[in-house]
Amino acid sequence: MLPTVATVAGIALFVTAGQWQQHRMEQKLALRTQFDVASAVVPAALPADGADWAAWRYRPVAVAGAFDASRQIFIDNRIEEGRAGYHVVTPLLLADGRAVLVDRGWIAAGESRAQLPMATPPKGPMTLRGRVNIPTSNYVELTRDAPTGTVWQNLDPARFATATGLEVLPIVLEQTEPIDAADKLVRNWLAPDFGVDRHRIYMVQWYLFAATAAGLWLYFTLRRARSEETP
Repeated sequence: MLPTVATVAGIALFVTAGQWQQHRMEQKLALRTQFDVASAVVPAALPADGADWAAWRYRPVAVAGAFDASRQIFIDNRIEEGRAGYHVVTPLLLADGRAVLVDRGWIAAGESRAQLPMATPPKGPMTLRGRVNIPTSNYVELTRDAPTGTVWQNLDPARFATATGLEVLPIVLEQTEPIDAADKLVRNWLAPDFGVDRHRIYMVQWYLFAATAAGLWLYFTLRRARSEETP
């Protein structure tokens, strides 16, 4: 009786874990499909307030505005081809009165961390091309208070608004094209690793565990039944 109860409990656990991995795989497949579709469309203007920003993720956009250099920040510990550096993030004051953070790209760190690299944004009105992304909120820091300096560990639009007093959209634009020829920032925006194959492998493993448990229970049950029938 006890082996049967343990087997049923194990199978239920394995199947539940497999179903969770299958659900995550399907979510990641949908996200990858969204990325493929969004990457193929022509750049558009940002939608009005109240938009479903999740549906706009990875969409190419073209926006008009001017950079606010006084509120520029550097996102620390960003690696590009094995070199340490920063992502340069500058708010763009849009022509429609809103503001949005722009990740202008990567720049190498200098010899001393006491001196930040020069990354002055272009001045005056311009049209900027980029793609929409949504910064993750799943980061770990010693404090959740808004940073007070220029160098930040993570990019969070809500914390940026608290720290600077400038309300920004809950997204970031990853700039894809330079504004002028003097711009040397690196914009190597790779396709995200959605982890679909990883979830698929885990799903198959959990279902195999369930099938193995069921097979072993059946084998030993039949073996015991035969032994009991044998005089």
